[in-house]
Amino acid sequence: MASITVTPKAVTKIRESFKKMGVEGGLRLGVLGGGCSGLSYQFKFEPKSRPTDTVFEFEGVHVYIDPKSMVFLDGMTLDYKESLMQSGFEFQNPHATKSCGCGSSFSA
Repeated sequence: MASITVTPKAVTKIRESFKKMGVEGGLRLGVLGGGCSGLSYQFKFEPKSRPTDTVFEFEGVHVYIDPKSMVFLDGMTLDYKESLMQSGFEFQNPHATKSCGCGSSFSA
C-alpha cells in the first residue's frame, strides 16, 4: 500500500497556515512537469479531495495526492526545517535521483 509521512513539525506548520489563511480542507501534494530538474512539487490548499485521490490523515490534517503523483511521492517524507538562512517545507523523496538547489524540483 502506498504511503507518505508528514512529520509532527510539518503538521503543526500546515495547521498554522490553514488557520492564518482562514481555509479548511486539506493539503494537496502533487508532481507537475517542469522545474529545473524536470519535475516540480505542487503544494496547495484544497477544500476537499477528489474521488481518485489517496487521502492521508496526520493528527487531523488531511493530505490529498492524485494517482499520477502518488507514483513519484510514495515513500516521501514532508518535513519543516528552520534555520538562520531559510525556513520552509522540505521534501525527502526516495524517488528523486537528482534535485535542484531550491529543493522544489527533482528528476526521478
